Amino acid sequence: MLFITLTIMNKIKILIWAVVLLVVLNLSTIGTILYHNYTESANSKTVVITTEGTNMLNGRFFKQTLGFNNTQMVTFREANREFRPNANRIISQIDSLKNEMFTELKKTKSDTIKLNKLSLETGALHADLKKETNRFYLKIKTVCTPQQLEQLQTTFTPLFRNPACDGKGMGQGKGKCQGNGFRNQQQNSY
Repeated sequence: MLFITLTIMNKIKILIWAVVLLVVLNLSTIGTILYHNYTESANSKTVVITTEGTNMLNGRFFKQTLGFNNTQMVTFREANREFRPNANRIISQIDSLKNEMFTELKKTKSDTIKLNKLSLETGALHADLKKETNRFYLKIKTVCTPQQLEQLQTTFTPLFRNPACDGKGMGQGKGKCQGNGFRNQQQNSY
């Protein structure tokens, strides 16, 4: 009888520990889900623009996030019809030059004159791309309310500022943000 009572008590202790373990696991799972939802919602407020040709600078973004009305959307569409094909053409040319440059770099005896020429052409195209981006931004800016302008500035920030260099490179010295060093690993297209 004593043996049966001890066996039942051991089983009850095991069941209690199993329930405690399951409660802890469930709480940690719920906490993880809440944390990921929070960080995902915070990240979704930031527009990411990449060289892979995907970005959030489309009509839906301006309508939903900035709250553009129909009149503002007409201005956006006009500006976008000019900007998008020009930007895509320039990006394509830059990509082509990069490929040509890398092909030359991989050769046993690379032609530095050709590499320098390709670098200058790439730089000129980057300047053209920034000019197109400036025109696009200025056209969109003309129809924004102060609140929309704030969001527009946030949206375009990655195109004009390298977050890894914030506060760096403004004076003398040698650092990765001095303008002559390598760009951040995330290069922006527009």
